[in-house]
Amino acid sequence: MSRDTIFALSTVPGRSGVAVIRISGPEARGALAALTPGDPVPADRRARLRQLKDPEFGPGFGDVIDQALVLGFAGPRSFSGEDMVEIHCHGGRAVVDRLLSVLSRMPGLRPAEPGEFTRRAFDNGKLDLTEVEGLADLIDAETAAQHRQALRQMDGALGRLYDGWRQTLSRALAYAEADLDFPDEDLPEGITDTIAPTLAGIGSSIRAHLADARRGERVRSGLEIAVLGRPNAGKSSLVNLLAQRDAAIVSAVAGTTRDVVEVHLDLGGYAVVVADTAGMREIGDEVELEGVRRARLRADSADLRVLVVDAADLDAAGGLPDDLAELCSRDTVVAVNKIDRLVGPVTLSAIEGPAIGVSAVSGAGISDLVEMLVSMVRDRLSGDGGPPLTRARHRDALAECADALDRAMAAPLPELAAEDVRLAVRALGRVTGRVDVEDILDIVFRDFCIGK
Repeated sequence: MSRDTIFALSTVPGRSGVAVIRISGPEARGALAALTPGDPVPADRRARLRQLKDPEFGPGFGDVIDQALVLGFAGPRSFSGEDMVEIHCHGGRAVVDRLLSVLSRMPGLRPAEPGEFTRRAFDNGKLDLTEVEGLADLIDAETAAQHRQALRQMDGALGRLYDGWRQTLSRALAYAEADLDFPDEDLPEGITDTIAPTLAGIGSSIRAHLADARRGERVRSGLEIAVLGRPNAGKSSLVNLLAQRDAAIVSAVAGTTRDVVEVHLDLGGYAVVVADTAGMREIGDEVELEGVRRARLRADSADLRVLVVDAADLDAAGGLPDDLAELCSRDTVVAVNKIDRLVGPVTLSAIEGPAIGVSAVSGAGISDLVEMLVSMVRDRLSGDGGPPLTRARHRDALAECADALDRAMAAPLPELAAEDVRLAVRALGRVTGRVDVEDILDIVFRDFCIGK
């Protein structure tokens, strides 16, 4: 445990009703005592109102900094696992700046580095790496889905899943190591052979966990929706309606949008990135043609597409022209725009897949389009109830673990199998940050009582 005592403002800098300053380390309670001379330091987890004073000033009004709520947490029952103090003072800049200045002058105290409170929580076993990442995601969450996922991860759901796999593999490795390292002991026959079903089961579970269409990562970063169509079909107007602001330039001049314009939205509680793309046509200047090329690339990589079609461009049967029909896929919603200009009702039965008539001018059909998109987004991101992996780091380590297990089951020698199982355990340990050879030794000596 570090001997430094650190402090920092834990709330957003600037003017506010209340600001929270945290102090963590062996001198935390001493720092509070210095700020509140003559008053006892509150008992653990008891909040008290105290007058904060600058110890370098003599008695009088000049030594008073603020009147604040203070409380302490004795380690290890604190966020950081160390002795901690929280000062809930008024959020004026002068108050906060003076308090931080006073703390910086106290011996043994220093300002915290970015993320250092959370790093100490990890070092002291209060959080594993997945919980640390969940905490960061919770702070950054902007939608209900991001909030739910971050809370679940911070609560340890993902860490418990991975730790369960790691503990099972650690036991299997311990058995294999015992068979190799203690051949003279009275051990059961065929120990190494008995772990094969365990390795196969864990490997299968990891492969299934990886086959999630990157659901957790999409919840974090936003599912991508590409809006495409011919020039002047109303793509930019539709994007502005979805964003409820003028995010894209709208003009009667064809080819106004020449690059991809991204808009980040909360759609039914899910983060989405709507990309307004250049109009699809094969004529134009060099810049516009480059925009069309980028539009096609973005459409190919998008999770969903909204194909905006001018109602006047439908054929006599109400179907799509060939150049627009080839842009459709099962992940495409066709939005037939400008239905307000039609004399009669619009017929969409000839269009394959989901289609809806809308008007970017009157707003007709927009709420139905949003409902349709929300349903499609929810289908892709709601999941099966299991905790999703949320980062490429997790995916890489789990894939490495599964590959190592495949090699272990195919290894010609027990020594090679044991080495691959060891690599698999280490790969899982890297996800949570818990890798310890003592875990293996503990299982060996506890389960087999080697040497009594």
